[in-house]
Amino acid sequence: MERLVESAPLELQGFNNLTKTLNFNLYDFAAARSVNERDSYVAYVNENFNRQKISAILRNIAEMIAARVLAISDQDYRPWGASSMLLLSDSIVADTPHPPQPANVPVPVSVAAHLDKSHICAHTYPDFKGEVCSFRLDISISTCGKILPLRALNYMFGAFESDVVIIDYLVRGFTRSNDGKQVYLDHDLDSIQDYLEPKILDDYACYDHNNTKANVWQTKLIRKRMNEPSYFRDEVDLNTAGAQRTLSLIKAEMEGVFHNR
Repeated sequence: MERLVESAPLELQGFNNLTKTLNFNLYDFAAARSVNERDSYVAYVNENFNRQKISAILRNIAEMIAARVLAISDQDYRPWGASSMLLLSDSIVADTPHPPQPANVPVPVSVAAHLDKSHICAHTYPDFKGEVCSFRLDISISTCGKILPLRALNYMFGAFESDVVIIDYLVRGFTRSNDGKQVYLDHDLDSIQDYLEPKILDDYACYDHNNTKANVWQTKLIRKRMNEPSYFRDEVDLNTAGAQRTLSLIKAEMEGVFHNR
């Protein structure tokens, strides 16, 4: 773990005790009809989702939710995969320089960051067996204090090309108002979709499974329109029976993840 900020012991008087946890699971799929297509997709994943790239994304998320990064731990794995973790504070100091990029290391990757009141973790889960390859990126933001992790949702959609997305959000604990009453939720929320831009909602079919009495929300999203050529690493005639069969397999994989079957 690399500590980026040296600080005195934290003052917790008047601390907001609510814990907010956002889990963001993104799935990407690709055709692997040949060794060349498979290796091309593996190279794409290793280049775009190594520990350095993931750590940079997590730092952007921290800035977006107004959190200060205190320490970073990240790791690449062989033959592929990465993870990262950040430790965060609940406020950014204006004159604090951005932390340096981690040193170059081989892929795959893992990254973690620590915050004084929260943390962000990211892990990758590649699956490169069979005629359809898949890649899953899990990002978990756990915060307390005034940080609202939902503010990072639109950025994460822009940072990754995702076919299926599953978002879970829960709030635990309680804080107290000035008059001493217990507060179990310090922000309005009917649906996670309320925090998503209209363009995202237009690109995906969405399904909510919420238990608002328990402060638990889930939104599942699946891409409405497939950009069919983008699933193939080699040039392909989409009108052939073989290409249509592969697209059908990819769509079945997407629906299987979306419906959890």
